[in-house]
Amino acid sequence: MITVYLVDDHELVRTGIRRIIEDARGMKVVGEAESGEQAVQWARQNHADVMLMDMNMPGIGGLEATRKILRYDPDTRIVVLTIHTENPFPSKVMQAGAFGYLTKGAAPDEMLNAIRTVSCGQRYLSPQIAQQVALSSFSTDSENPFSQLSERELQIMLMITKGVRVTDISEQLNLSSKTVNSYRYRLFSKLNISGDVELTHLAIRHGILDAEKL
Repeated sequence: MITVYLVDDHELVRTGIRRIIEDARGMKVVGEAESGEQAVQWARQNHADVMLMDMNMPGIGGLEATRKILRYDPDTRIVVLTIHTENPFPSKVMQAGAFGYLTKGAAPDEMLNAIRTVSCGQRYLSPQIAQQVALSSFSTDSENPFSQLSERELQIMLMITKGVRVTDISEQLNLSSKTVNSYRYRLFSKLNISGDVELTHLAIRHGILDAEKL
């Protein structure tokens, strides 16, 4: 029996995924979380064979949660389920230790296949994502400026574009405000921009953010 843990800040999404998994043979959902922090707390004392992890959530988000969970339980296979299809997200998430990457547009059968695949110790990338990752090896940073950001810079960038204040980022990531601002200005320099509004516009232009959801 493959045990699965769901992490997504939308209850409706979790409910739909739970029903798909519970209707599948040989799988069961052992718990749910609506934030990365809740998932990390659960992983300290519990184990699931596979975690389905949303990346863009309030708080620390899926990237940082993936890194922290694998410190407590390196045997958990994390599959990121997200709206983000463009690099640098797939590459950064896999570098953080995830075993799979799916878009939320994936068919139920593909999701179940991904769960079975990673539970056997094999990595899984949806065909669309696999193509993006392969093509990125032939791309230059100038084609996607976000590719040059570190994992921490990418994480802070996402929080800034969601309107999270520096003091709140500091508290959620257990960093000083001075350190957060240092990352902030460093990513501004790398992206050749001067402020949060320009950062948001750049993120929309490169498909990092959906303007309709802002």
